[in-house]
Amino acid sequence: MEASEKDTNMKFFIVFVACFIVVSANDVKKNSDKKTKKIKREPETLSRGWGDGLEWVQSYDEGLAQAWRTNKPLLVIHHRNDCPHSQALKKAFAQDEEIQKMAEDHFVMLNVMNELSDKNMQPDEMAYVPRILFVDPSMAVRADIVGRYGHRLYAYDPADIELLRDNMKKAKKLLKSEL
Repeated sequence: MEASEKDTNMKFFIVFVACFIVVSANDVKKNSDKKTKKIKREPETLSRGWGDGLEWVQSYDEGLAQAWRTNKPLLVIHHRNDCPHSQALKKAFAQDEEIQKMAEDHFVMLNVMNELSDKNMQPDEMAYVPRILFVDPSMAVRADIVGRYGHRLYAYDPADIELLRDNMKKAKKLLKSEL
């Protein structure tokens, strides 16, 4: 082999090794990027799936203040993410256009996953989920607006959506006649 052939082969070998190193380095970087990338989750909104188009307050105190300021009743939904009954009611509530429209136009909306310290939020002295209560702008809990169950007065199931609609209308109507 002549010297010029050796030089050509050596140059080819060096270029080949350099390309191999660059490609390998890129593969290592891609793999490390995959390992360090975290799964990007959408931030949970205050609606928690009960109506993303609705305006929700962050706390019970904020809800009471806004109810008083706007002269609208506060609708409080007590639920849990790990409760199948809560999840079923959430789906029915979020899909009902009339409920969503009434909620948007006539109510201050709050949903909570933990019990509130206000014992008035348990007018039947029981903590269960899901339950829905109405509070008028004078901050009185509307204990008279109940669901269909005698042992869980403020509970609703997906089959009770029509009753919930009627109770929302009642909360709205009674509010106007009482003030």
